[in-house]
Amino acid sequence: MKKISLAYGIVAALFILFGTAEAWAQHTNKLAAILNGDTKEISIKQEFTFLNTSQTTLQEIYFNDWANAYSSKNTGLAKRFAEDFRRSLHLAKKKERGYTKIMSAVDSNYEGLRYKRTKDKDIIRIQLNEPLAPNESTKVFLTYTVKLPPDKFTSFGYDNKNGYYLKDWYLTPAIFDGEWQLYSNKNLEDLYTGLTNTTLNFTFPEGTYLASNFKSTQIVTTPQGQQTQLVGKNRKSCEIILSPEKKFITHVTDAISVTSDIEASRYDKISQGLSIFKITEFIADNLGKYPHDHLLVSEIDYAKSPLYGLNQLPSFIRPYEDKFQFEMKFFKTALRSILAESLYLNPRKEQWLNDAIANYLMIAYVEQHYPDQKLLGKLSKIWGIRSFNLAKMGFNEQYPFLYNLTARTNKDQPLTESNDSLIKFNQKVANKYKAGQGLSYLASYIGKDKVDSSIKTFYRFFKTQRTTTQDFKSILKRSSDVNIDWFFDTYVSTDRKIDFKIKEVEKLVDSLRVTIKNKEETDVPISLFGLKNDSVVSKYWFTGVDEISTFTIPRNGEEKLVLNYDQKIPEFNQRDNWKSLGGFLSGNKKLKFTFFRDSENPYYNQVFYVPIVNFNIYDGWTPGLRFYNKTLLQRPFVYDIAPAYSFREKALVGSGRISYIKYLSKSGLYVANYSLRGSTSHFNVNSRYSTVTPSISFGWRPKYLRSNNRQSLLFRYVNIFRDLDEGVIAAGDAPETPDYSVFNIRYRNVDNNILDYKSMLVDFQQADKFTKLSLELEYRKLFESNRQFNLRVYAGKFLRNKSDSDFFSFALDRPTDYLFDYGYLGRSEGSGIYSQQIIIAEGGFKSILDERYRFSNDWLATMNTSVNLWKWIEVYGDLGYVKNKNLPGKFVYDSGIRLNLVTDYFELYLPFYSNNGWEIAQPDYGEKIRFVVTVDLKTLVGLFTRDWF
Repeated sequence: MKKISLAYGIVAALFILFGTAEAWAQHTNKLAAILNGDTKEISIKQEFTFLNTSQTTLQEIYFNDWANAYSSKNTGLAKRFAEDFRRSLHLAKKKERGYTKIMSAVDSNYEGLRYKRTKDKDIIRIQLNEPLAPNESTKVFLTYTVKLPPDKFTSFGYDNKNGYYLKDWYLTPAIFDGEWQLYSNKNLEDLYTGLTNTTLNFTFPEGTYLASNFKSTQIVTTPQGQQTQLVGKNRKSCEIILSPEKKFITHVTDAISVTSDIEASRYDKISQGLSIFKITEFIADNLGKYPHDHLLVSEIDYAKSPLYGLNQLPSFIRPYEDKFQFEMKFFKTALRSILAESLYLNPRKEQWLNDAIANYLMIAYVEQHYPDQKLLGKLSKIWGIRSFNLAKMGFNEQYPFLYNLTARTNKDQPLTESNDSLIKFNQKVANKYKAGQGLSYLASYIGKDKVDSSIKTFYRFFKTQRTTTQDFKSILKRSSDVNIDWFFDTYVSTDRKIDFKIKEVEKLVDSLRVTIKNKEETDVPISLFGLKNDSVVSKYWFTGVDEISTFTIPRNGEEKLVLNYDQKIPEFNQRDNWKSLGGFLSGNKKLKFTFFRDSENPYYNQVFYVPIVNFNIYDGWTPGLRFYNKTLLQRPFVYDIAPAYSFREKALVGSGRISYIKYLSKSGLYVANYSLRGSTSHFNVNSRYSTVTPSISFGWRPKYLRSNNRQSLLFRYVNIFRDLDEGVIAAGDAPETPDYSVFNIRYRNVDNNILDYKSMLVDFQQADKFTKLSLELEYRKLFESNRQFNLRVYAGKFLRNKSDSDFFSFALDRPTDYLFDYGYLGRSEGSGIYSQQIIIAEGGFKSILDERYRFSNDWLATMNTSVNLWKWIEVYGDLGYVKNKNLPGKFVYDSGIRLNLVTDYFELYLPFYSNNGWEIAQPDYGEKIRFVVTVDLKTLVGLFTRDWF
C-alpha cells in the first residue's frame, strides 16, 4: 500500500512541477467595506492586483459582479427563475432589487478605466489602458456600492430579522485559460474565479454576530459600527453570515477547526461535538487535511443542498435517529464546503467530480458507521410498512434509485453536461447521486483501496490550485491494473443506460455456462453473484459483453445467479437480473399484492391496490379499488384498472388502461406511447356511457432539456357506447344515435414558460356523420410592468356535417364533450351550480347567450382576451362570429372580471356586459357566474413539480 501511495505521490508531484496547475494564488485583493444596516448597502473600496498567468497578452480583464444579477428582469438569474416557473424576481419591486453601482475605476497611474457589463449584467469587462503581457501584473482601484437584495429570492442578502448572508458579494476576477470563462450567476453556487490572497477590513452593524470562512481578527467597536479584518489565502471569495444571535459554535478537532450552527434540537451539544470530531477525523483519513485555517458549516449552506428525501419531513415524523440525522446533515454540508473551497475545478463544467467524491465518501461513511441503516429508518419497523420492499432497502440504495427517477423517464443527462443545462432534479439530486454511485461502482470493480488512494492522492497534490478532471483521471488510471476507460468515456460522458439480462444458464457437470445479454449495448463491466440460502458463494466480473456473450464459471453449489446483487451498478432495470437453478417452477416469479405503491422487487410480479373515491352528480360518490403495476420508478408497460361502485345508480362503474411507452432518443422524436383505454360511468340519470379508445402518440422535445417546449401528435379512435334512460329520450336530449365512433388526430405545440406562454392545437375529427377541423392558438405575456396579457384564438369548420342536432356542433361557451375528454362534474346539466362549471375550450365564452348562437353546425371563430388589473384580478373580453347552416352569421361578445387564483386550476368569471346587455344588473346574477376547477390530484401535483422535471 505504501508503495502504491508513493507512486501516486511521484506522479502528482510531476504534475505540479511540469503541469499547468498553479501552486499559489494568482492575485492579491485588498478591500475596505462598510455595511449600512439602514440602507442595506455595502460601500467598498477595492485594490486588486491581477497577475496574467497565461501565455497571451491581455487587452482587457473581466470581473464577476454576481450581486448585480438581482438588478433587473433581464439578467441571467431572472431568466433562470423564469425557466423554473418562479416569478418572484420578475415581480420584485425596485427597492427589493440588488445591484452594484460603480463610482470609479482607475489603474495604478490613477488613469480612468473604461468598463462595460455583459448582456447578463453580472460580469464586467474592464478595458486596460496598457496591454498586460504574460507573467506581468496590473493594479485596478475600484470604488462601488453593493445594494443587497432580500433573501427571499435566494439565500443571499438580508432577512427580516437583521440578519445577512454575504457570498460572492464583491468583484472577483474571472478565469482566463486561453479564453475567458464567463459564467453568469444562475443561483447554482458555481462562481468560477481566480485564486486570490484577500485582506478585507469589514465594518458591520452593532448588535450582530459575525461568522466567516475567512480568518478573522478581534472585533473592535468604532463610531461606524463593529470592525474586523478578514484574511484568506489561496481563496476564492469571502463568505460572511451576520445574525442578531450568537448561533455559531467553534469546534476544535485534531483534523480541523469548525465553526458551525447546524441545528439538532433533540441531540445535545456534547454529543454533537463528539459526532463532529468523528466526522472530521473520517474526512481527514479518507480525503486529506483541509488546507485553510478553519471551516464554516452553516444551516444556510445546508438548506441550499439538503439531504433530499425522508429527512425533510416535519420533525415530529422524522424517521431517523437524532444522531444519524445530525451526522448526515453535518457531513454533507461540511464535505461540500471543503471540496468547494479547496478543489478548484471548473464548477460549471466539472462539478461532477466534486459530487462524485462527496457522495462516494458519504456512502463509505454509512457503510462504516451505519451498515444496517434502512432508507426508511424507524418507519421500516412499523407494522404495515415493514412489508414494503422500500422498507427493506438500505440507506445507500437511494443513490441508484433516485438517479433512475429521471433515467426511467428519459430525462437523465451526462455527468459532463454543463451545470446550467441540467434540469433541476438532475442538478440537485440525480447527477450528484449517479456520480457518487459511479465511484462506488468503480471501487467494486478495481478494488476500494485503489479508488480511496487515488482520491487522497488527487486531493493532496491538487488542493488550493486550479485543476481539471483529467488530473484525477490520470491518477486513477495509474492506480488500476485493468482498463477503466469505460468509466470516463461512457459512464461519465454519456447518458447511456446500463441494462443487462441473464438470458440462459446451462448446467454442466462441474460448471455453469451463463449467457448474458447487454440490452443497451453499453460498454461497461457487469457483476454476477452466485447465491445459496440467500448468501453469496461466488462473484465474478465480466467485460466485453457487446450484445450477447456466454461465460463458463465453476459450480459452487449455487441455487440462484443474480446480476448486480450488491446494487453497486445503477442499472436501468433489474427485473430480469436473476435465474434460479432449481428447475422450471422455482424460476417463476410469484404474484405479490401490495397496498399502495412500492419500489420494484425483481423477484415478484407486483400488483398494487389502493382505495379510490370519485364524484359526479349522477353517480354521486363512487368508492372503488384501483389495481396497477406502476412502481415508484417508471416502467415501460403499465396497466391500471379501477372498478368502482355507484351508490346513486347502484351499478358498477370505473376505468382502465394499458399502455406501453417506448423512449426513442434524448431529443427530437423522443417517445412513443401505445395505449388502450376504457371507462364507464353515467352522464345523466340512469344513462350510462362506455368508452373504448386505442391510441398511439409521439412526442418531440428540443435538445436543451430545460426548455419547456414540447410537441405531440396523437392518433386515436374513440368508441362511445351509451344506454339512454327513457326519460332522457322522451325529453329530446338524445342525439339521433346513442353509439358513435370518432377518428381523431391532434397536433399540439406548447412552450410553457411563465413569462411567455405559447401553444397551438390542431384538431381533426372524422366520424360517420361529420368531418371537422379546428385550430386553437393561445398566448400569455408577462410584461416588465408586471402586467399580464392573455390571448386565445379559436377557429373551427365543419368540412361535412350530416348531424340533425347540436350534439357534435362547435360550442360557444360549454362544449358537449362528446369525446368525454373534460372533467365535468355534471356534464348534462342545463341549470344549477354544476352547469356553471366552464372548460375553456372551443368558443371559450363565459356568458350564456341566446340558444340560437350557443352552438355552430357550420363554422365558428372566437377570440378570448384578458389583462390583469391587480395581481390575480383581471378584466376579460371575448369576441366571436357564429355561423350556422341556412342562418345568417352572428357577431357575439361578452366581458367581465376574471379572478385568476391559479391559472387553469381554479378561476372565477364574473360577467358584466355582453349581447345580453348589462348582466350584472339582471336578476339571478349568481347563476351567471362561471368557474374553473381542477380536482384531478395528478394534475395538481404537476403544478408543484413542474420546475423539477
